[in-house]
Order: sequence, then C-alpha cells, then structure tokens
Amino acid sequence: MFYNQFALSEKYPDASLTAYVCDSAPKVCPRPAVIVCPGGGYGMLSPREAEPIVRRFFGEGFNCYLLTYSVGDKAKDYAPLIEASLAIKLVRERAAEDNTNPQKIYILGFSAGGHLAASAGTLWNIPEVRDAVGVTDGTSPEGINRPDGMILCYPVITAGEFTHAGTAKRVSGHEQLTDEDVRKFSLELHVDSTTPPAFIWHTFSDGSVPVQNTLLLANAMATAKVPFECHIFPEGVHGLALCNEETNDGKANLTVPHAEVWAELAVKWIKDF
Repeated sequence: MFYNQFALSEKYPDASLTAYVCDSAPKVCPRPAVIVCPGGGYGMLSPREAEPIVRRFFGEGFNCYLLTYSVGDKAKDYAPLIEASLAIKLVRERAAEDNTNPQKIYILGFSAGGHLAASAGTLWNIPEVRDAVGVTDGTSPEGINRPDGMILCYPVITAGEFTHAGTAKRVSGHEQLTDEDVRKFSLELHVDSTTPPAFIWHTFSDGSVPVQNTLLLANAMATAKVPFECHIFPEGVHGLALCNEETNDGKANLTVPHAEVWAELAVKWIKDF
C-alpha cells in the first residue's frame, strides 16, 4: 500500500489529503476512489469516521483518500467545499499514477462531512469553486472537481427547519443564519441535472440530525431525475459510523447490526454503478 499526505493549497494550510493507495493492483484494472470526509459539526473531525472507514473501503478494492478539512472559525466562506473540490481535482490528476479510474471518484461523508460531500456534488460549479480549482481561468478543465457519486451517511443537508444548528452556524460563519445563509447552505435547493448520483442512509430515530435531511435531498434528486439509492433504518442514534464494535468506542448504542449493512450496500452500489 502506498501511503502519503498531500497539502491542498497554501491558502488552506489546515487542509490535507492522505492517500491509501494499492500499489500492487494490475494497471489494466484501475480502482475506484473514495474520498472520506469525517463528521464533527464543522467543529472537529471524528476519528471514528476516518481511518476505520478508509480501512473498510480499501479492503473492498478501492483507493482511499482521507480529507482533513478546515473546521471551527475557518469553516466559513466555502473553505471546506473548496478544499474538498481541490481534493477531487488532485485525485483525478493523480489517476494514472495511483492506478485510479478517473471516472469513478466518489466522495463519502458523515453528518457535517455528509454536508460537505453533498456540497461537493451540488455546488461543484459555483463561481467560488470554479475560481479555486482553476476552471475560471482555463488552467483546469471543466468538471475536474465534480465527483462521480456521493455516499452520504446521516448527512446534514438543509440549513432550514430541520438543520443541525452547530453545523449551519459554523459553515455560514454566523450565529444567526440569514435568509441568504439558508439558501446557500440548504443543498436540497441546489440539486439539478448535473448533480451526481448518490447513496444515502439515515436512521429514523436520529435525534441530532433529523431524517428529514435525507428525505429532502432524496425528494430533490427525484424531482431532478438524478438516480439515488436511499436506506432509512428504523433504529440508531446519530454518529453510528460502521455501526459495529470497531467504531463504537465501547458504547453499546453505537452498535446497530441492522444498520451495519450500509457499508456492504454502498460497496455494491459503486461496483454496480
């Protein structure tokens, strides 16, 4: 396995991308790539949603990349979105070197990391991102930063009625969201025909990020005729990660065997894509 860490931009010194790449796979069979975005309300990055996820997907035949993105006061002004976009660009530019299929680059996120992953898929073409990845000035081709698919795990989607307050405040940079903030960061409002397909899962009993977040996104994607697979599991608190002992930190309520199947289903979704 090739392991290395890459800086993404001098402007965003807190951001980095750690590569976990199979360097022994046949070159005639490039691997899909998964970029992992841990959650943490844009206030921290959850270790339970980081390397354990990388190990799971690497073991299933994917090249994996772990994104460290700006949090806290540095999460405003689209910083995490730009960092995620630069990460997708880097993975696609390194495709030949890493034996990655450049047409199978997926972004996977949990909770606020799910908001980031969904932002990368719905806001990939806004001016701020186009400028940052070099599309505006022509140094990079159109779509260099568009993911081919999104895997969204109990994601924060809306900045409206059903939002997670901490996530919305940090990504907007405002204690009290303005109407413009709600419009900008409610991702269900930005789904269109250019949005990539998605695999989405949530639990009905999530008390931190209401299941309506996933339902709002699924409805918007259905309206835009963008394919998705969606699973709503009946039980499970927020932050389940892999839903098993590997990521439960000794807390029994973070082990939910019925929902543990999400990772297997997500792998099948990518491989059947």
